[in-house]
Amino acid sequence: MNRRILIAAAALIASAAPAFAHLNPEEHGSFAAGFSHPLFGLDHILVMVAVGLWAAQIGGRALWMVPTAFVSMMAVGFALAVAGVGLPFVEPAILASVVALGLLVAMAVRLDTAASAAIVGIFALFHGHAHGGELGSAGALAFSVGFIGATALLHVAGIGLGIALQRLSGGGLVARILGGATAVAGAALIFG
Repeated sequence: MNRRILIAAAALIASAAPAFAHLNPEEHGSFAAGFSHPLFGLDHILVMVAVGLWAAQIGGRALWMVPTAFVSMMAVGFALAVAGVGLPFVEPAILASVVALGLLVAMAVRLDTAASAAIVGIFALFHGHAHGGELGSAGALAFSVGFIGATALLHVAGIGLGIALQRLSGGGLVARILGGATAVAGAALIFG
């Protein structure tokens, strides 16, 4: 069972590596373009799964509050971008989120749920703004529903993976290793 989970996690992470383009909304529709958007970037997948892993490590109310804070603030960031409100350092903040969330998982940091939600919420603001900035010809509502749905599913995958790894690896050592690998991947994205 432990090998299956590790293989599934590796497949999820590796599946994003070769994809560099997003679906064209004129060919596939705005919802499909939005839904696929978080799935086609390694930075997106790493952060979304890390949010779920961290929520699983914290446990309790964090299981739903931390991912909800991410999704909510991501929607706010999207709305800001669509309204033409700029945010500074969007791409650096996104890359920093990969490293930071990876480190939080690697070190199994257990903050108060509200503080944890605030941390992911700040990073989510930048992720949402990037989605809004890449809207292109897609319809804003359908695109946003798509990427919010995909993001929520990635969070659920991270939570499920985190809970399973805690049960299987006695204290979540494998989750911590995945967190470290996420931080290293984030650093590679920054300096690569």
